[in-house]
Amino acid sequence: MEIKGVVDLSFTDWDGKISSVLFLPRCNFRCPYCHNVALVLHPETEETTPFERVGDYLKQQKTWIDGICITGGEPTIHNDLPDLCSRLRRMGFMVKLDTNGTNPTMVKALIEDGLVHYIALDIKTALTVEKYSKVTGVNAARLLGNVKKTVELLLGSKMDYEFRTTVVPTLHGDKDIGEICNSIKGCKKYVLQRFDARDGKETLNPDFSKLKSFTDKEMEMFLTTARKFLPNVKSR
Repeated sequence: MEIKGVVDLSFTDWDGKISSVLFLPRCNFRCPYCHNVALVLHPETEETTPFERVGDYLKQQKTWIDGICITGGEPTIHNDLPDLCSRLRRMGFMVKLDTNGTNPTMVKALIEDGLVHYIALDIKTALTVEKYSKVTGVNAARLLGNVKKTVELLLGSKMDYEFRTTVVPTLHGDKDIGEICNSIKGCKKYVLQRFDARDGKETLNPDFSKLKSFTDKEMEMFLTTARKFLPNVKSR
């Protein structure tokens, strides 16, 4: 397994827990607002951290760390993801997976084998081919069906999970939030994440680095819309 980045301690990647974050390379989406440009497009330029080095650090910090977040890129495109999760579990850590939902077979296996404790599924936009293609930067005709399968898998699971959407000016509006929420009724938790538009921060499509984030008022509007459909909604 190629680990291309590590955050030693995070207080924001797993609500209520102190975690370490492992970044895996490559992704099958090309979201124009993505900040992990090198990780997605040129992972060979990023230093690989051997698991042994990661493991040594985690052992030293075990009393401080509640769990490990595995993110990317898209972790489920890696066939050896279950092995990574298994190694972390054997070390005594809880495991959280961030995924775009395009590999329901992998997600199902991880759940059934008890290799993950929490899953955060990114729902990019309303679940239509046209909108998903625009927001993900690829032809979503084939992959969207897999995303829907993963949504249904989590809705019917006892697994702890959240659905989340990063809301981006020019890509998302109030109607999109309503359509998303209508598709995930009954979910345990839905999170709206504000696109981070810090000046000069690189994005996969450079035009998106020039955007301004939604205002507090606009985010509150999205939350109000979401709460018409879902009881457990928050912003991040």
